Amino acid sequence: MLYIVATPIGNLKDITFRALDVLREVDVIVAEDTRHTRKLLSHFDIHKQLISLHEHSPRNAFNGVIKLLEEGKNIAYVVDAGTPGIADPGAYLVRRVAAEFPEMPISPVPGPSALAAAISVAGLQDSKFVFLGFPPIKKGRKSFFQEVKDSPYPVVLYESPHRIFKTISELDDMGLSMFDAILIKEISKVYETTVRMNIVSIKNFLEKEEKIQGEFVLVINK
Repeated sequence: MLYIVATPIGNLKDITFRALDVLREVDVIVAEDTRHTRKLLSHFDIHKQLISLHEHSPRNAFNGVIKLLEEGKNIAYVVDAGTPGIADPGAYLVRRVAAEFPEMPISPVPGPSALAAAISVAGLQDSKFVFLGFPPIKKGRKSFFQEVKDSPYPVVLYESPHRIFKTISELDDMGLSMFDAILIKEISKVYETTVRMNIVSIKNFLEKEEKIQGEFVLVINK
């Protein structure tokens, strides 16, 4: 059986009782980064075999996980933080397992998600929104931001500290300067910060920051 397990995006207390039970009971834990996951497991005194598997893993790494499932092993898959498959690795593994073992249960173990957390405090008037994940690093950025502009619904995207100012600037250049937005940094961590401003004001806010740190979620109201 394959479990897709959500893990904390910041505060370790956000992990669920069920997630801990699953991590303790499975035969193997497959992780995006075993070094990161080992710290989480150590905190909760969980000692399991760890296997690395991420979006750049060679095909034989995925084949190794498939072989373990064939042998009847129960496996938990986790990413560095949050819910696998949501702007994180995991979707390809799920597709492989679903294709090769149609009868095998693939069980989600719900928990922390930066997307859900951001939406919960965004105060959207409607339940509809578009999630676009991370903007492309180089090729395709213009069409990505055009999609943001053309969307009839609020748009949610993720961004890294290295590119958040560039992304906000490009949104401003695309004509979204007066659109209201919520920028959330470091959800559930010590320095969690929520800024509610229009795009151009967020740009000015970031311009004054001496050093931009943390992972960001941006919700653009339309």
